Amino acid sequence: MTTEHPTPAEQPETPGRPPRRLDARSLRGLAHPLRMQIFELLNLDGPATATRLAERLGENTGTVSWHLRHLAEHGFIEEETGRGTKRERWWRRVPVPNRLDTADFRHDPNSRGAVSLYLHQIVQQYFNRINDYIAEDWPDEWRDVGTIADWSRLRLTPDQLRALNEELSAVVERHLTAPDAEPDPEALPIVVQLQSFPRRPRTDSPGARSDNHQNRSAE
Repeated sequence: MTTEHPTPAEQPETPGRPPRRLDARSLRGLAHPLRMQIFELLNLDGPATATRLAERLGENTGTVSWHLRHLAEHGFIEEETGRGTKRERWWRRVPVPNRLDTADFRHDPNSRGAVSLYLHQIVQQYFNRINDYIAEDWPDEWRDVGTIADWSRLRLTPDQLRALNEELSAVVERHLTAPDAEPDPEALPIVVQLQSFPRRPRTDSPGARSDNHQNRSAE
C-alpha cells in the first residue's frame, strides 16, 4: 500500500527535487495525531502561525509550537522567511511530495506501530473531510456536483489494480491548476480522495474459490 501527500496547487514543487519517500526516521517524525493534524492544515490552507493553528485545533500554543519545530526538524515544514516576527513565526509545508510505501517497513517490527498510527490517522482525516462536506450547508451548484461512490464488482490482479490507480491518478493530474495560473473567481479548493484496495471474498460468495483451492495455490 502507498500513500501520497502531493503539494498544494498554490505552492509549486521545488524544481529538481524528487518526491520524498518516507523512511523509518521521517515516519516517526510525522506519525503523531497532532502533528499530522498540523501538517494537514498547512497542506490544505497554506502557511500559518502556531497561534492560529492552536486556535483551530483547540490546543495550547506552546504545545503546537513544539510540534511545529519537530516537523521542521524532520523536513516536513519550514519557516516562511520574510514574514512574521521573532515572537510570531509563520510556517509552511516543504514543497516536496511525500510518499509512504508500507512494503519498505515489512521487515522492520520497530516501525510497525508508527506505520499503523500513520495509516489510521490518514483514514480518519479522509473521513473527517467527507463528513464535513456532508454536514455543511452548500449551495445547489456545489451540492449537486459532489459525489460519494464506490465500485465493488471488480476482480483484478495486483498488476491490474496498480494500472487502475495509475490511470486514475493521471486523470486527476490533468485537472491540476498550474501554479502560475490565475484562479477562476468561481473556483473553490477541491479534494479528490481515491481509495482502492483488495477485499477478501467470503467463501460462500459467487465466484469465490474453495479453501482447498486457495491452500493449493499458496503452496
